[in-house]
Amino acid sequence: MRRADRLFQIIQILRRSTRPVTAQEMARELEVSPRTVYRDIADLIGQRVPVQGEAGFGYILEDSFDMPPLMLTPEEIEAAVLGAQWVMGRGDPALAGAARDLIAKITSVVPEHLRAVIAHPATGVPPRPMPAPDGIDLARTRAWIREGRKLAMTYRDEKGAVSERIIWPVILGYFEATRMLAAWCEMREDFRHFRTDRIVSTRFLEDRHGQRPGELRQRWKRSLGNRNDQHR
Repeated sequence: MRRADRLFQIIQILRRSTRPVTAQEMARELEVSPRTVYRDIADLIGQRVPVQGEAGFGYILEDSFDMPPLMLTPEEIEAAVLGAQWVMGRGDPALAGAARDLIAKITSVVPEHLRAVIAHPATGVPPRPMPAPDGIDLARTRAWIREGRKLAMTYRDEKGAVSERIIWPVILGYFEATRMLAAWCEMREDFRHFRTDRIVSTRFLEDRHGQRPGELRQRWKRSLGNRNDQHR
């Protein structure tokens, strides 16, 4: 790896981390010695890149650092194209359209010599059969998740039983053949998972459930962990 590429990659590692990253961790990822990382960090600081930290503790990159976000490597472009291909084939119409727009935007800003990576990618995803239609507006559901609002829905389970529920939507999961809505269910007083093709009808309520979306998602994740522990 060229030194300039390595310096750029160190910045990328620090940008994506939410905690201090040690030289040893960066050295393992970059396949170099910790001493090389220490030297590169010193060079970055000398170039006024706002890296803070010290040996043994770890390094962070200040939020004030601004670098053009589309200095993409061929691998990053491949990753974006592969993800967009998956979303175009398996996402709802709004996300599929956004994925197509994303590829168009990346194509318009990358250098000419990298456009072949987009036009003729070395990776791909297989086609899949048309999924069952969703019984809920997924684009609006994502907005309700971000805004912390409730939903009222009629749901038919796998045995055909129909129930009325008030839920606090947490996250939409996109699987190979189905889509799933995780939510806090007021009737069950617990988290539940609903297949979107089994939702009969939905009302988007203006009521807020009073939980920050991030906090509600952490509660949901903890509930998943507790269930997994119970089945070990």
